[in-house]
Amino acid sequence: MVVKKVLFQQEKGLNWGFFTPEESTGSRSYLGIWFHSVLDLWRDRERCKILVSEAGQYHMDQDTITYPRGSIGFDRQETLVSAGERFELGFFTPEESIGLNSYLGIWYYRSNPRIVVWVANRNSPLPDDAAGFAIKDDGNLQILHQNDSYWSTELEPTSNSAFREAKLLDSGNLIFGDTNNTLLPTILWQSFAHPTDTFLSGMTMSENLKLISWESKADPKEGNFSFQLDEGGTRFVIFNDYTVHWVNGESGDFFRSERMPDGMLNFLNSSYKTLLPSDNNTRIRLDVEGKLQYWKFDLYTDWSLQWMAPRDKCTVFNACGNFGSCNLYNMLACRCLPGFKPKSPKSWRNGDFSGGCSRSSAVCGKNDTFLRLKMMRVGQEDKKIAVENETICREKCLNNCSCQAYSFVEEVNKQREPINKCLIWTDVLKDLQEEYSYGGPDLFVRVAIADTALKAKSCEPCGINVIPYPLSTGSDCGDPMYSSFYCDNSRGKLSFKTQNDTYNVTTIDHDTFAIQDKDVDYCKSSTMRKFNLSLPFKMSNYTFRCDTTDISSQGLVEIVIRWEPPPEPVCTSSADCEYWPNSSCKNVTGNDKVRCHCNSNFRWDSMALNCVQVLYGQSGGSSRKKKPLSLIVGVTIASVIVLSSIFLYTCILMRKKAKRRESQQNTERNAALMYGTEKRVKNFIDAEELNEEDKKGIDDSESLILAKNVVTQWLYGARAWRFWREDKALDLMDETLHESCNANEFLRCLNAALLCVQDDPADRPTMSNVVVMLSSETANLPVPKKPAFFIRRGFSGTASTSSKQERGLSGTVFSSSKQETSIGTTVDSDKGQ
Repeated sequence: MVVKKVLFQQEKGLNWGFFTPEESTGSRSYLGIWFHSVLDLWRDRERCKILVSEAGQYHMDQDTITYPRGSIGFDRQETLVSAGERFELGFFTPEESIGLNSYLGIWYYRSNPRIVVWVANRNSPLPDDAAGFAIKDDGNLQILHQNDSYWSTELEPTSNSAFREAKLLDSGNLIFGDTNNTLLPTILWQSFAHPTDTFLSGMTMSENLKLISWESKADPKEGNFSFQLDEGGTRFVIFNDYTVHWVNGESGDFFRSERMPDGMLNFLNSSYKTLLPSDNNTRIRLDVEGKLQYWKFDLYTDWSLQWMAPRDKCTVFNACGNFGSCNLYNMLACRCLPGFKPKSPKSWRNGDFSGGCSRSSAVCGKNDTFLRLKMMRVGQEDKKIAVENETICREKCLNNCSCQAYSFVEEVNKQREPINKCLIWTDVLKDLQEEYSYGGPDLFVRVAIADTALKAKSCEPCGINVIPYPLSTGSDCGDPMYSSFYCDNSRGKLSFKTQNDTYNVTTIDHDTFAIQDKDVDYCKSSTMRKFNLSLPFKMSNYTFRCDTTDISSQGLVEIVIRWEPPPEPVCTSSADCEYWPNSSCKNVTGNDKVRCHCNSNFRWDSMALNCVQVLYGQSGGSSRKKKPLSLIVGVTIASVIVLSSIFLYTCILMRKKAKRRESQQNTERNAALMYGTEKRVKNFIDAEELNEEDKKGIDDSESLILAKNVVTQWLYGARAWRFWREDKALDLMDETLHESCNANEFLRCLNAALLCVQDDPADRPTMSNVVVMLSSETANLPVPKKPAFFIRRGFSGTASTSSKQERGLSGTVFSSSKQETSIGTTVDSDKGQ
């Protein structure tokens, strides 16, 4: 027999190790036992029971490691198996790992996939398979790799290591002790006192014991989450680093379902003396996402998950911060209660809700009211008192400035006697969740009346949804045109109804609201779903969000819808118009709708939802009319023509007057050219008083017509300016239009036209501004100055240079310090022609 390696040698007995039979012609090795004095006695199975198995396909059929020869090697794929074959200890690589790192761990025997319950060197992975697990000379159990220790029991060194022994029990506990006293071995160290992420039967949860999650499914390194008892030892808590992630709640009226099952609590508080047979098939694990899982094994169903927490995004401790409400069914889970606002709007927009919400206004006094919330979950109350009825409970909260909320609970004791309790919250409200499936009594949250004051005829809030006017949930509120909403008061849930379906409303803004669609197919396509919406509702932009990552909101599409500004409120009598000052109930459109139309000198502002005084104090603004598009386009085109004419005429003058004579004759000639009629201009040219250079640019009929048009436009503009300055602007209106044309609209158009021909370019509005001036009834128009109905003689150096570079289109006025000839007074005497 050729001995390969001796693993264990007894002083007076047997050897145990690897060997190759002497008569073997191959290279196979075997594990066997033999007498160390007579090598050929290894075949005698009567004198020594030999255990043989092929090398590379075996495990050590034992549960114990002793000193000095006992060990298991990674390269030899050796393992320890507990006596009842329930657990196995050895080296492994995580199944999802893509690297070569390996670890020493304990897992359920023959589990597939491997269910690891303990890892020794979780923070110190082994780089390859050249490692071993054995008892060293200092009396410690260690993982060695090329004489380097990657893990140790870290006991005090001892010189008496011969009696040290490590054993894997059927409970999954690896114990390491001293067997010098054969009657009662001393346990020096055990893995149950140093768990990783799994709690097994036989462990006892104490303040010094905690489970720490893996960093990832491929890396058993210590992760961010830990499970332990709190400092007082009264509640089980999951921490995310140093932040509370989940708390096992006490029995209460608002969160019974969040408590651990009684069987799980008993399992965590069990000991060796109280273990039940079923406990051996039970385990608790903290996974990489911070979820505590309670598993049980069944012979027929294998491992099955019995309970888990936190089970969703809303059961995370205080998921939306103080006074923030979480909705499991909304894609944007968190929103502040009415009367509250995010403490950090920037963090809130970025999806960090931990800062919570704060009150918009301080509360304490008679200016407070209570917001009634149904199907809510909330943290434990701070005080509980007996009261006769809800009114007394409300008064007790209202008279205590520190009271944030209250709830009235009616119960029956064991003698079937009614007991009324008043629950008071004096601290901030935490763990708020709406549409809670285990909803308890109604919760009344204290808010300032000013923060929840609604417009007249606004509908009552639905849950935490404040419904602004004109949206309507019934015939007694809002505007009938907007009655597409339904409030389920029993659940506090708001819905939007279309011709085809009903959708959950997630948020409401001042002019938009968001709904959710359950059809995930639209998330996968690039086209926007076309809802069959009727006025006054329209889909807002063609962007939407899809959420397919969270199991609670998988396949939800959130779509934003806006509504058109409302017309005047519907009324049945003058009393209905008391909510809308400066209005009266009448029918001015001839249809069946009677509305609160604004009185004379007032008009309806659909954004401010009230009657406002019209510009210039003129009448005729009570009805909600839109300006005709043709009027806006016409005035805009007229302004463009005036500006273009001035630009073109400037180009002609720049070409014709390169060298202007500085005589009075030229000044008079220019004046005649400016304000003369077509006949005067033609006679002036026929007088042959212009030299050849002056005639350039005006020697054809097209130039003559252009000059005539420019002069005509200037004459009209000068006349308009004079009438405007003398407050006679309405005299410019054609007599046939006096009854049909709105005076305010006419004055606004004239004002905009005069602004378009201002002398200083800085005073002229852009065309986009002109459109705003003409389309908005509330925009304040600047007062026009004297327009540029004159031409200055000569060209400055700057103007000449600019005209060359920009071909005469950079401005409409030429600067000069010499003379200017105005046509203002000349037009007065010529207005009859």
